[in-house]
Amino acid sequence: MIILGLGSNISVGNITREENIATAIRLLQAHPGIGLERVSSLYETEPVGLKEQPNFLNAVIAITTDLPPVELLAVCLDTERQMGRVRAVRWGPRNIDIDLLLYHNVEMATDTLALPHPRLPDRKFVLIPLAEIAGDCAVYKGKTVQALLAATGDDSQVNRYGTIKTSWQANAIG
Repeated sequence: MIILGLGSNISVGNITREENIATAIRLLQAHPGIGLERVSSLYETEPVGLKEQPNFLNAVIAITTDLPPVELLAVCLDTERQMGRVRAVRWGPRNIDIDLLLYHNVEMATDTLALPHPRLPDRKFVLIPLAEIAGDCAVYKGKTVQALLAATGDDSQVNRYGTIKTSWQANAIG
């Protein structure tokens, strides 16, 4: 299972947070080496880290790819750049954020990529949408999403916002 997390908490021009996430998914899906399998619902979540900023919309997607993890990360970062992402403040406001959370059972840590994502078990804004598409599969060091949710100390608010409206909405959960 390869899982990407997507988030947005600012609009750019007339493009909403929901449209930012939908656009990122369309751009990723347009890559010849990436196939879209499943899409979670959207969730509105409180910011983590820097609290004084607008709430986020978050979702996760399951994809297929033959790209190695580092190349997939490069595609994700390139998609952010295409959408005008500016990395000015760590954990600050952003129109789009794409994180590589899981890449099958790969465990690795480099200067640019750690798999599985080291903060995955501590983030309800990732775990709750991940529960929709992962079911009872082990996702993190042999643990299911339900086990991770039961153990997390994250008490932030994560509220279902709706589904992502795209041409492939039939694949969306919710």
